Amino acid sequence: MGQLDLSLEPRRRIYSVAELTAGIRDLLEAEFGDVWVAGEISNARAAHSGHHYFTLKDGAAQLRAVCFRQHALYLKIKPQNGLEVIARGRIGVYEARGEYQLYVEHLELRGYGALQLAFEQLKKKLADEGLFDDDRKRPLPSLPRRIGIVTSPSGAAIADMLRILERRFDGLHIQLYPVLVQGEGAAEQIANGVRYFNRTRCADVVIVGRGGGSLEDLWAFNEEVVARAIADSEIPVVSAVGHQTDFTIADFAADVRAPTPSAAAELVVRRKQEFLEVVIALKARLAQAARYKLATAGRDVLDRGMERATALVRRELASSSQKMDELTFALRDSILRRVRDAERVWERRRGRLKQLDLRVRLARGQARLDGASGRLSALAVWRLERADTRLQLLRKELAHLSPVAILGRGYAIVQAEDGSIVRVAEQTDEGSRLGVRLHRGRLGVRVELVEPEDRNSRPADP
Repeated sequence: MGQLDLSLEPRRRIYSVAELTAGIRDLLEAEFGDVWVAGEISNARAAHSGHHYFTLKDGAAQLRAVCFRQHALYLKIKPQNGLEVIARGRIGVYEARGEYQLYVEHLELRGYGALQLAFEQLKKKLADEGLFDDDRKRPLPSLPRRIGIVTSPSGAAIADMLRILERRFDGLHIQLYPVLVQGEGAAEQIANGVRYFNRTRCADVVIVGRGGGSLEDLWAFNEEVVARAIADSEIPVVSAVGHQTDFTIADFAADVRAPTPSAAAELVVRRKQEFLEVVIALKARLAQAARYKLATAGRDVLDRGMERATALVRRELASSSQKMDELTFALRDSILRRVRDAERVWERRRGRLKQLDLRVRLARGQARLDGASGRLSALAVWRLERADTRLQLLRKELAHLSPVAILGRGYAIVQAEDGSIVRVAEQTDEGSRLGVRLHRGRLGVRVELVEPEDRNSRPADP
């Protein structure tokens, strides 16, 4: 009979470290096989293998994370310290250290996913209401006389649009409704701008837009208040937000979407030359049609042998042709007059703007400064040349009066032993020594004869 095991101690299962670690790994992978984790990246390191190692942390805890090369190749953003991100992956265990960590397969900036979800939800809501239907779209006017623009007054977008509009058709009436294009309150300002042009009726077409940026930068144009203001507008609205690849809710609600602000300026108005070419073509067609009708009527009358009718028809056609020419001239004069009026208005307003433009004032001041500098430079040069001329004259006069110059003409200077100048023969005695200075060099001489000059006789010319 076998011996009974009467031990009361619980049976023990002893795990190896590897067995226990593997068991924990299986539990974690089963429970957290696909998770999204939000946090701030720190301790980011990129290995030569292409793997990325970093830590996700918040105010209370931290989690090690790794993104292997096969997933890192497709990340839109690379792990960098300080980035607030949302990571998707699975929880596993790095058995060599006995540490659990997040194996990342997808990474995006925190907040982007929420914004994208809100964008899609609002887009679906407004589309279901019919705000984006094609039958709501209004055609753009062929020749808008007044153009309203809702954008920032300090951005590059307004400068590009004004430059293109003036180049294509100068003299148009353009009114800017200045707004914030991003940040708090921007959406309400943009919507108020669209409503303003509808309330005042001071524009035939409205451009709403801004330059490029991130989804967060463009978000004001994804607000429902902006979309409804554009959809309710009775004036055609062109949306020109960001770059060609950027799409906003405003683009879908607008009558026309332009890929960029510059493209919007080209869409709303054709070149002035195109309109003039249309007028010329219409005039030619009218003249051709009149000639054709005249020729047809003439053949019909001649075929019937009705000379009097022919004359009557010719008179009527001539009268009609003259009236047609008068109407053509009147139409052309009216168009040209309106164009000139618009140009005068534009020139007046541009003149006022130039007077208010600090750059123009600075340019005028610089021009005056340059002019004064040029005059001062010219005056200085004139005075310098005048002084140089005077100096040359003085030099010539000095050279003319110089004793040395006189010596060059054959004269000499005679000095006594004490250095005094001998001017008359009576200043010397026979046997005294004198010094004679010539044009070049000096002589030492002894007086052998003293002959005083006869004062009644006149000296001969040298």
